[in-house]
This record gives sequence, C-alpha cells and structure tokens, in this order.
Amino acid sequence: MTLPRLYPIIDTEALARCGLSLPCAAAAVLDAGAGILQIRHKGHWSREVFEAAREAARLCREAGVDLIVNDRADFALLLGAGLHVGQDDLPPRECRKLLGREPILGFSCHDAAQLAAAGGEPVDYVAIGPIFATASKSNPDPVIGVEQLQNLRTLVESPLVAIGGITLQNAPEVIGAGADSVAVIGGLLPQSATAKTLRERVAAWQLLLKAA
Repeated sequence: MTLPRLYPIIDTEALARCGLSLPCAAAAVLDAGAGILQIRHKGHWSREVFEAAREAARLCREAGVDLIVNDRADFALLLGAGLHVGQDDLPPRECRKLLGREPILGFSCHDAAQLAAAGGEPVDYVAIGPIFATASKSNPDPVIGVEQLQNLRTLVESPLVAIGGITLQNAPEVIGAGADSVAVIGGLLPQSATAKTLRERVAAWQLLLKAA
C-alpha cells in the first residue's frame, strides 16, 4: 500500500484534556485533507466511546479515508476499520485471521530485531519508534534517532511509519531518513486546541510534508 505522508492519530485522552469530542476532532482532521486516521483509546471502551468512534468511522467512510483502530481487533471489526497493534497485543497473524484479507493492518516495532521479524508478518505497514523523546507514552521504549532510522529502513520492505516526538520542525529530517509516513499525536494539537486550530494544524502538516 501507499501511505499518506501524514498519519494523524487522535488520542481520546488528549482530546478530553482539550475539551474536544472524538467526532469533532475527526471531522477537523478530515476537513484538512488527511488521507488516513487512527483512533487511539487506551481506556475502557464504554458505550459512549464506541458511539463516538462509530460517528468518526461514518465520517471517514464518507470522506473515503481509511480509519484505523489502535490495539483492539474487536472494535476494529465492529467499526469496519483497519487495526494497528503493538508488540504486546494480539499477534499480527491472529489479527489477520480475524480481520480477513482486506482491512489495513499495521504493526509497531522498536528495534532492529523486531523490525526484521515483522518482515514475515501479514501486515500492510510497520511503525518504528520512538524516533525522538515523546510524552505520548508513560513508559516509552528507548529513543531510536534519525541516524538509526536510516539504517533500520533497509530491514523491511513494507511502508515504514515513523512515530514518537515528531514535530513540524524535525519531520522533514525524518522523511529524509527514509520514513514513508510520520505518525503524529501530540504534534496535532495546538496549545489552545479547538476544531478550527486543529484543522489549521493538520493543514500545516500537510503543506510541510508535501514539500518534504
């Protein structure tokens, strides 16, 4: 598959701190022209969360944009979405059995051994990180850095998504090191985040990465 340069991840905990709902954030990201969108929800999937995710899924379908659910194969199936899993989640081969052949399946790696092993998995893309220090995880893996990213790029043929601490300032360097796409969580949300400022921030990312 060909991934968009920008891979926006909307994290429900971060949105709650800003007072933004999941459907509102999804609409803003899609309005700015995003070509893929991931929902990241690390807490309990309550009925309220599911209904919000279902509305976001509807918006993605109408926009012709792929929706990806983080971690949860069951909710990905219910939402008709793709899935992204990590090293401690259900193995990609088992996920593929559940999802079928069509939905997008992504897989997170954090070092050379994991990345090399991912080459034998039935995934559509591989994510590697954290590239820089990040506040999006409470217990992050060791920082990889741009130089190591360039070396790791040679270990996998699948599209490679770089994640972790990527900003508007360092993103061109990451693309230059071989990443096909950059995943952005905290860098999506301005300090005073509203639907308008989120849309403007995503548009700025799109413009930057188009030129990278």
